[in-house]
Amino acid sequence: MELNKYSKTITLDPTQPAAQAMFYGIGLTDADLQKAQVGVVSMGYDGNTCNMHLNALAADIKKSVWENDLVGLTFHTIGVSDGMSNGTPGMRYSLVSRDVIADSIETVCGAQYYDALIAVPGCDKNMPGSLIAMGRLNRPSIMIYGGTIAPGHYKGQDLNIVSAFEALGQKMAGELTEADFKGIIQNACPGAGACGGMYTANTMASAIEALGMSLPYSSSNPALSEEKQKECADAGKAIRLLLERDIKPKDIMTRKAFENAVAVIMVLGGSTNAVIHMIAMAKSVGVSFTQDDFQAISDKIPVLADFKPSGKYLMQDLHQYGGVPAVMKYMLAQGWIHGDCLTVTGKTMAENLATVPDLDFTKQDIIHPKENPIKATGHLQIMYGNLATGGSVAKISGKEGDVFEGPARVFDGEQSLIEGIHSGKIKKGDVVVIKNVGPVGAPGMPEMLKPTSAIIGAGLGKSVALITDGRFSGGTHGFVVGHITPESYKGGLIGLVEDNDIIELNVPTRKMTLKVDEATIAKRRAAYVQPALKATNGVLWKYAQLVKDASEGCVTDQS
Repeated sequence: MELNKYSKTITLDPTQPAAQAMFYGIGLTDADLQKAQVGVVSMGYDGNTCNMHLNALAADIKKSVWENDLVGLTFHTIGVSDGMSNGTPGMRYSLVSRDVIADSIETVCGAQYYDALIAVPGCDKNMPGSLIAMGRLNRPSIMIYGGTIAPGHYKGQDLNIVSAFEALGQKMAGELTEADFKGIIQNACPGAGACGGMYTANTMASAIEALGMSLPYSSSNPALSEEKQKECADAGKAIRLLLERDIKPKDIMTRKAFENAVAVIMVLGGSTNAVIHMIAMAKSVGVSFTQDDFQAISDKIPVLADFKPSGKYLMQDLHQYGGVPAVMKYMLAQGWIHGDCLTVTGKTMAENLATVPDLDFTKQDIIHPKENPIKATGHLQIMYGNLATGGSVAKISGKEGDVFEGPARVFDGEQSLIEGIHSGKIKKGDVVVIKNVGPVGAPGMPEMLKPTSAIIGAGLGKSVALITDGRFSGGTHGFVVGHITPESYKGGLIGLVEDNDIIELNVPTRKMTLKVDEATIAKRRAAYVQPALKATNGVLWKYAQLVKDASEGCVTDQS
């Protein structure tokens, strides 16, 4: 059976002697040159708990590829730690890294003519970056998620990365001693793995498994588990099957598969970041999927998972009760997902789930039955109105209420907000506005996790709302609206809001309204002067020139 569809043009073409010489130089034999070549791309690096173990996983995957009579060749691409860069100017590079990852994987696989691809991601932007590249290349591909971190512990309290940010707010409010603050910081991350709640990494891993592009249980197998080791050992057999059957990403990443993925995001209470990432991933395979499609699914799918940040549990807790496949089996029985979608196992989703044990609602309360949901409809709401004529994304868990009205407290960037918390500028009932942090205005659309966590830690989480043209971390909770389009830098109304303007956020009508008369708005608009772009060269400057707005997934490869 012919497996070598792409690299054969280089490895066996007699007019390419330099390529053959180099393959001999790396140790390949004549027999190896007849085999399909599989690129194994790792986002591993030492500087981040999410990624510190990925190179070891990639080595196991490469071994499995060779054991299945294929040539496994490892290469690497970048990662950016969202947790470390949050609250700093470095956070502007986070979303940018998604597209750098996609571009670099495409570049290596395109230049080297690898027949297939296995990606090993860890932190948030690694996963959509990998999938965007897979969609562009459209060669047999599998994503092996690095896995979730174990919870940390301090004084009888389970900890995770968001505990560290919220501890800052508690310390600022005088509710936490310096010793306990340091104790939380030192114990929040006990080792390797991505942030443990239903934050962006676990959200995207779950969505990509539901999309059919990961092996079953990939998203819920913990980073340092025997199950994750077995997943890596099975990768070679799985990629060989895809090569033999010529199953490619566009065969799997269909419109119905994206609907499955978004339904799982809703049930699990996933991150707002999923909206821009799923739109971008769909674009990579030519599937039309918009933020309004998220709303349509949100209208009919409940939130069943009691995960942090707004709930109690971490992803590792679900692992022992059947993981994400058990959740999807329950969803399939309710008719919430399509069972006929093809997956990287070569089987349909329904075939994959047929042997999965049922969720036992008497033994666990991580996932609620549909009769007792956390929220009767989805938590992700696409809001419009005069403040967001191009749309925005709200994360409403149901605990914040669904209508908020109050005076604006305007901050130009997140650092000024932190100063506002220190100075007591923010009061109960305020609508906090962070502007000029959009895809172009920042540039890079940084996450506002430090401000939202500080607000919650300061005891204001239930009494203020926050809106921004930036993003939120998957760890954010409270009454928050992000991805406001058009952004301030592009002339969006959010850039014209002033302190004490009244803003209404109405989830039932999905409208966010600046209650200022049109004559005043017109006067402000006439006086508005666009600020200078905050980047003058380098990757941030290039990103600002290319990036589409949040409603278009912040893609950089479309005119």
